[in-house]
Amino acid sequence: MAKITLGLWSTHGPILNTTPEEWMLRVPHDHKIKHWFRNREYTFEQLADLRKDENFAAQITLEERTRRHAICQRGVAKLAEIWKQEKPDVCVIMGNDQRELIQDSMQPMFTIYHGADFWQKPADHERTSRLPVGIKESEWAYRPPEPVVWPGLPDLADLVFEMGADAGFDFAASKSWPDTGQHHHIGTPHAFSWIIRRVMEDNAVPILPIITNTFFAPNQPTSKRCFEMGEFIGKVIKAWKRDVKVAVIGSGGLTHFTIDEDFDNALMKALATRDKKFLCTVPQTTLMQGTSEIRNWIAAAGAMFDTDLKGETIGYVPCYRTVAGTGTAQGFAYWK
Repeated sequence: MAKITLGLWSTHGPILNTTPEEWMLRVPHDHKIKHWFRNREYTFEQLADLRKDENFAAQITLEERTRRHAICQRGVAKLAEIWKQEKPDVCVIMGNDQRELIQDSMQPMFTIYHGADFWQKPADHERTSRLPVGIKESEWAYRPPEPVVWPGLPDLADLVFEMGADAGFDFAASKSWPDTGQHHHIGTPHAFSWIIRRVMEDNAVPILPIITNTFFAPNQPTSKRCFEMGEFIGKVIKAWKRDVKVAVIGSGGLTHFTIDEDFDNALMKALATRDKKFLCTVPQTTLMQGTSEIRNWIAAAGAMFDTDLKGETIGYVPCYRTVAGTGTAQGFAYWK
């Protein structure tokens, strides 16, 4: 019978894949947009005034950015090391799409990929030219230099659909990645390809991608529903009649584009202590913008809490880039 033998949680954002100098390329974007922080929305100027006593100026120097960048790279390397040590046979990745595949014309809450394989390839010059500054520089971590096809897990997907019909989960089904022509990204969404490229180091095992609509109103799932979905996937894995070691990965987060260290540390503690109540009661207004990807961490926790695995936090690194406390918080954890 299949058995979950490894759990990983990781952020996957551009800050992990760009130099400390390149982090600052996203600062003009931070100034332009509104920011969610502790259940309210602020302009950049309002946020800077609200957080003026937190001394972010000392945390955005090149020296400090360089130090935190190095800690992040050690965190990613540790995940890759654990992956190689544990050697899972297959993997379930809880991730999200940011209009790479799914458009607002048809936007499911949860989508199961059930194709035999899925593709990724470099972006052409025209698409690359449309990449936002600060994102273009990180593309190497999301797509390989040559076209590639990675293996799927259609038999596990079929069992998810079969059991889901009785369990009250009405999953959408995807059998191939479309190329919509509308997005500067194409192919496998970055939440999944980053794991393959940087944690599996391009040596992909068969994967079941589960896409959660973390970003886009009006049908973002609650934290409770995400945890329940993860619990359900854990039950499906236990019922799967294959003698394989399964890894479950939550990809995305943590708080961004406004970093909230108090919330991130509470989340990491809830994982470590198996605090289901905390994870199931995170407000929708907390899970906004990039912070919404924490739904993937919560879903992976749902699959993991009923196992006897144990682990630890590898690291938590708030990577600031402005005096308003904007940036991306990075985090890495494992159970084995």
